[in-house]
Amino acid sequence: MPRARVNGVELYYQLTGDGDPLVLVHGSWGDHFTWMPVLPALAERFRVLVYDRRGHSRSERPPGQGSRAEDEDDLAALVEELGLAPAHVAGNSFGASTALGLAARRPTLFRSLIAHEPPLTGIVTAGAERGPASRDTRMQDAQVKIDSVLAHLRAGETFEGAHQFVEEVALGPGTWDGFPEQVRETFLTNAPTFLDEQDDPGWSSLDLGRLSGYRGPALLTTGTVSPPWFPAVIARIAEALPQAQVRSLDGAGHIPHVTHPAEYVQNLTGFIEAHA
Repeated sequence: MPRARVNGVELYYQLTGDGDPLVLVHGSWGDHFTWMPVLPALAERFRVLVYDRRGHSRSERPPGQGSRAEDEDDLAALVEELGLAPAHVAGNSFGASTALGLAARRPTLFRSLIAHEPPLTGIVTAGAERGPASRDTRMQDAQVKIDSVLAHLRAGETFEGAHQFVEEVALGPGTWDGFPEQVRETFLTNAPTFLDEQDDPGWSSLDLGRLSGYRGPALLTTGTVSPPWFPAVIARIAEALPQAQVRSLDGAGHIPHVTHPAEYVQNLTGFIEAHA
């Protein structure tokens, strides 16, 4: 199993395909395996890197409180270690937050940036000047459910926390039972890292002023059946990236590369090729 020691942590990764480098960054609870539905098609056009973020599955889980900044530094170091910079970088959920955070800090590592539903609630709720968006009851309801998930995890109730997150926060009723056994086991294995991510004070924030320094192509997407507060987050990011394109993926939810792989590949490759 290929591994790289970067930024003080050992990360599991896979490289496949030929062409321009494309890095896929997974979200919370999951790992590189979530990209398998789209990997064969993408590898026909790109040199694709998938990896397990620190604390997930086959990668090292360092002790102590972590931070999203560490994930950003891991991504930068891995891309450089493997000689892939500058790369197209596509992130989902917390992986999208990681990609956006790195683009704000080190934009020259990117050829393009694709972000699907980063849970950066802090950029919407911070400050009374944001007006009605800061009082969005849908976002408040989601936070109540996330707090309940975290309470389960802190009490050692891993199954209850993972099940509630899948069913009530991210993907909807009935999803957990439809998961393959391997996916359910991955959620349970990586639950402690989700708790660690949520305990990072900066997990939901982003320096939008610094992000505006990223001048490369950017695609920001949401799904039409996703939790309804994501468009407000995407709109705030788009304000900082006026050159970004915003798309809504019809019929898709929070993990379109899993539920709608053909459409996800078409959107991603079409966007990159239009800006080649």
